[in-house]
Amino acid sequence: MPQRHWTFLNSRAVSDHRIFRIRHDSYRFGPSGLEQEFVVIESPSWVNVIPITADNRVVLIRQYRHGIQEVVLEIPGGVMEKGEAPEAAAARELQEETGYVGEKLRLLGRVLPNPAIQNNYCYLFAAEGCRCVGAANPDPFEHIEVLERPLDDIPAMIRNGEIAHSMVIAAFGLLSLQQK
Repeated sequence: MPQRHWTFLNSRAVSDHRIFRIRHDSYRFGPSGLEQEFVVIESPSWVNVIPITADNRVVLIRQYRHGIQEVVLEIPGGVMEKGEAPEAAAARELQEETGYVGEKLRLLGRVLPNPAIQNNYCYLFAAEGCRCVGAANPDPFEHIEVLERPLDDIPAMIRNGEIAHSMVIAAFGLLSLQQK
């Protein structure tokens, strides 16, 4: 097991931000005895939801993403609140961002967004039988456009780059594995 080569030495907080904290962890690598500090982004886990309507359409959202300074096409999702179950977070984010609710929420899987530097998970769900029950109620700094597309169009949208968000692609990949 490769982990036996790593000896944890210490950890120190570097900075605290609204949705994540940064820490530095120091390790000694056994075979060489060299020591190195590594950056870790501590973040709450989050959820992403593929909302599917009764007529097999996917509810998608477009929103501005500061990291790339562009509008991105994706599925609803967000950070889990402290103590919140993944299923509750998925239902909450779906309704807040789109105004839709689902009849059935199904866990597709849990993935590690980037375990090299992040300590969190992303829980991926499908919400089936979705219908709009009212207006979306996004966070104050979110401007979200809600749209529907046929589920059958999603593979082409991923191939042509219209959908490029990695966690969204992972969700659709898990969904397709479960449909076979």
